[in-house]
Amino acid sequence: MPAIITNKFRVHNAEQFVESFNEAAATVYHMAIGRPQAYGTKTRGDSRTENEGSDTSPLTPVDSVKDEFYYFDDLLAAKRITASDVSYCIPRRNWTTGTTYDMYRHDYGNRITGTTTTQTSNSGASNLYDSTFYVINSNNNVYKCLDNNSNSSSTVEPTGTSTSILTTGDGYKWKYMYSLSASQQVNFLSTDFMAVSTDATVSSAATDGAINIVTIKSAGSGGTDGTHTSVPIRGDGSSGAVSVTISSGAITAVTVTNVGSGYTFAYITLADIIAAGGTGITGAELDCIIEPKGGHGFNAVQELGGYYVMTNTNFEGSESSNSGDFTVENDFRRVAIIRNIESGGSASTSTTLRGTKAVLLASNSGTFTKDEEINQATTGAVGKVIEHDTTNNILYYLQTRFNDEGIDSNGDLTTFSGTNTITGQSSGSTGVPSTTTGTTNNVSFTSGYAASEIDADAGDVIYVENRAPITRASDQTENVKLIIEF
Repeated sequence: MPAIITNKFRVHNAEQFVESFNEAAATVYHMAIGRPQAYGTKTRGDSRTENEGSDTSPLTPVDSVKDEFYYFDDLLAAKRITASDVSYCIPRRNWTTGTTYDMYRHDYGNRITGTTTTQTSNSGASNLYDSTFYVINSNNNVYKCLDNNSNSSSTVEPTGTSTSILTTGDGYKWKYMYSLSASQQVNFLSTDFMAVSTDATVSSAATDGAINIVTIKSAGSGGTDGTHTSVPIRGDGSSGAVSVTISSGAITAVTVTNVGSGYTFAYITLADIIAAGGTGITGAELDCIIEPKGGHGFNAVQELGGYYVMTNTNFEGSESSNSGDFTVENDFRRVAIIRNIESGGSASTSTTLRGTKAVLLASNSGTFTKDEEINQATTGAVGKVIEHDTTNNILYYLQTRFNDEGIDSNGDLTTFSGTNTITGQSSGSTGVPSTTTGTTNNVSFTSGYAASEIDADAGDVIYVENRAPITRASDQTENVKLIIEF
């Protein structure tokens, strides 16, 4: 059976996601970074290989049970996403002179009366939200285009924050919707997307079911010239009226004199135009543009198609020294959002979490090199160095499913343990694990070892993105903005 999922359902899903951050029993989300090792062809414990692309062209993540387990294997760290880190957003469309913008219409995609042709925008869109019917100006004010002067170029930038409809010198009519705050500009404005929110003043001034725009579909002929007033707008609303200007027998202009209210459908009849003085007019047809529920500006998120959500997370170099959770000594190639992550067997609300394992060395010879393989001959354990903190003599490492990154020669993931010597395979460095139980540089050790603060496979990976390597440094901050489309 023919069916659709409406845009309102998409907005609803976006609303549910945003609201989940603020509910009494709020869902906890963390932004995680991982994958310090390069992409390429890897050998598994059963000697089979897997191709993951390259650092310059990583493969698209796979949504499978197998890969969700894998995403946990090489996590470096995670940071909680708070309610202030998310915002509804929409595609960014900068006002640019000389551009012909689409006008808002309620009937894009519908059959044009009397034809089998569908109503499309000037840009060819058959869906309102695919059309270019809103802009952001140079002052970060957002406007909806109500009338594009019969598909003419826009040459005058809309400005101001009045709740009244703005008519610019190029014949365009604009509706001010909202302004991006300083915080929104910093956190939720990117090259391609921008925050969307409802301005309370604009919303309270909106009129439900008003008719602000009436366009000329067919000018007709044979009418009595002049401006004919008090032509009623028919439909299920009330009080709407226009004046119609006829020149050389054809309609040349329509001006709304009373916007009325309560209209969900509306039309203007030839009989009413004739009764107002346009005697003899035939073949004329006017389109009354129906406004969204509540009126223009009542709910900017719904009106502008806010079924995108932007998350904004900063990974700061200082978090490495303050918490010990975020290394700046290694790069990362994967970003993920994990819902209800667990640490130590229970749901975690911590701001930051360390994803690596760690061993406190009692003594060592040389410095372990990041990304090199480490071995413990006595146990058969194999790992990959993430960082060697020589100040505190902590060796951070990961173990994954691949032979050169954690699997021992017997095909098992063997744990490093005891005071057995650990050897670096490329640098030749060696270290003897400590037997200390306690906290060093914010890492809690038991008998010289510390597990990851992120429980393996506990939590739902709801977003994954593979990227080219991101190099970190103690004096820089990585700002990650993710756009989720519902």
